Amino acid sequence: MPTVLSQEEVARLIDSAQNLMHRTMLMMLYATGLRRAELCHLKVSDIDSERMVIHVRQGKGARDRDVLLSPKLLETLREYWRWMKPKTYLFPGTVNNWRADVPITEKIVWTAVVEAAKHAGIAKHVAPHTLRHSFATHMLEAGADLRTIQVLLGHAKLSDTTVYLHLSRRHLQAVPSPLETIEVSSPNDVKRSRLKKKR
Repeated sequence: MPTVLSQEEVARLIDSAQNLMHRTMLMMLYATGLRRAELCHLKVSDIDSERMVIHVRQGKGARDRDVLLSPKLLETLREYWRWMKPKTYLFPGTVNNWRADVPITEKIVWTAVVEAAKHAGIAKHVAPHTLRHSFATHMLEAGADLRTIQVLLGHAKLSDTTVYLHLSRRHLQAVPSPLETIEVSSPNDVKRSRLKKKR
């Protein structure tokens, strides 16, 4: 089963980012459910603050889609843009150790997530895809339907999205265990020792 962070762990992860660029990347991954490669190839022109969406171009399976642009993410993106002033690619990479108008490598995203998890003291195995799983699970727990989550994640088949039903606490707790419907004696009345008494 995929690893999912609690919302408190996600907040700690974001607050543990090494710099504003890393923080913006982590927030983007969690707020949108983007894949790592999709994040790397985002362009400044893909941010549509008028419609509050982010255009994902040529995602997995060469499909385009729109994802949510939350006000909190937009605020951070604006601060990041004022500082970094990216031209074409939202997260510019380097050529010969100099910043250039090329996309960052997926390794940089991986490193940003892993280092933040380490500084946040999160013991779970955390990777960029963990934020995608956490996004989908938290959306489901907040009441979003599977079809909406499927579209946001860019899944070709709904069956790919149903895994999040197994990860959602709200859905797991929606139906009581059959144990809850039967009468059993109180645990106070049960003997404590497993050893048979000597006669």
